[in-house]
Amino acid sequence: MRHKIRKKNRNKYKNLSHRVKPEGSMEEEMEQLRRSRSLEGGEFALSDALYFCKKGLESIVDDQVTQRFSSEELASWNLLTRTNQNFRYISLRLTIFWGIGVFVRYCVLFPLRITLAIIGLSWLVIGTTLVGFLPENSVKYWLSEVVHLTCYRICARALSATIRYHNKENRPQKGGICVANHTTPIDVVILANDGCYAMVGQIHGGLMGVIQRSMVRSCPHVWFERSEMKDRHAVTSRLRAHVAAKTKLPILIFPEGTCINNTSVMMFKKGSFEIGGTIHPVAIKYDPRLGDAFWNSSKYNMVSYLLRTMTSWAIVVNVWYLPPMTIQDGEDAVQFANRVKSAVACRGGLLDLAWDGSLKRGKVKDAYKEEQQKMYSRVIVRQNSISRST
Repeated sequence: MRHKIRKKNRNKYKNLSHRVKPEGSMEEEMEQLRRSRSLEGGEFALSDALYFCKKGLESIVDDQVTQRFSSEELASWNLLTRTNQNFRYISLRLTIFWGIGVFVRYCVLFPLRITLAIIGLSWLVIGTTLVGFLPENSVKYWLSEVVHLTCYRICARALSATIRYHNKENRPQKGGICVANHTTPIDVVILANDGCYAMVGQIHGGLMGVIQRSMVRSCPHVWFERSEMKDRHAVTSRLRAHVAAKTKLPILIFPEGTCINNTSVMMFKKGSFEIGGTIHPVAIKYDPRLGDAFWNSSKYNMVSYLLRTMTSWAIVVNVWYLPPMTIQDGEDAVQFANRVKSAVACRGGLLDLAWDGSLKRGKVKDAYKEEQQKMYSRVIVRQNSISRST
């Protein structure tokens, strides 16, 4: 019985991996359909609506967007209640194994990980505060990097993170911009284990605010007030000033703007690619079998997420440094962002999607709807001009 279930799951995921097939553009498909129906001129036909109904049903059956904001399904149970299905009784032997796993994860590993996390964060606050009193010179920058690296590596141990870095010769350099796909806030810890970065983000209050204020004393991180984050030009100007100083640490940016479940890469916001300078792409791929690193922020708050992560078996991740990229002649920021995104998706073995990650919480923008309407109008106008010429 269990063998049949496992075989069925393998076939299911094999089919899922081949779901997305290359399609022609909407204009090409519409023109082909209208020619097959022998429609004269550029007239509107009621049957054209069937094409949009068909596309709508296909989008519902094979939704490429909303499934990216929930945890990836596993082909086999990993003795965690972190899969999409809660624990189900199968046999006494598996139940005993699961019970032992719960004891080990919650009563042995979790207290040790909490202790390491407290040590790491305390060292970050104390160390960066002390380094901040030193005068601006090379010794201060060196000590700051030592403190940050030590802290992040302790925090990585608190997650039992197993990290493999590939192509280290392509690691981001000072004065550049590091862009990566985004799965979890832990991405920062994973990348900062192998080098220091200047973080970019909004100023917070509470414990997070204390950490941010202590970090910025020893390292030129770029923190914004809430009012500044809404001012796109102010953000861009500050980032450009940081990049212009070639001695400063590379900026770490996640252009997707939200966490995706590590099965795909969604649209990169163009703002990160309008700053100028060299882009250092990084692909991050987590192995969900020993612990799912994806943060579903609409379902879990930060405390619940960290609890689930620190009670997993381990966080296993591969990081690939890609060769640096610069904008080409005649290429705008959107095209450059798409080229970088495709390179990240290809190297990480992720699906390359054109959808905006902001759909996680918002509705489809009117601009997307208008774009489809313009495409349809171009089909009618083009056919009308062809019919007049003949």
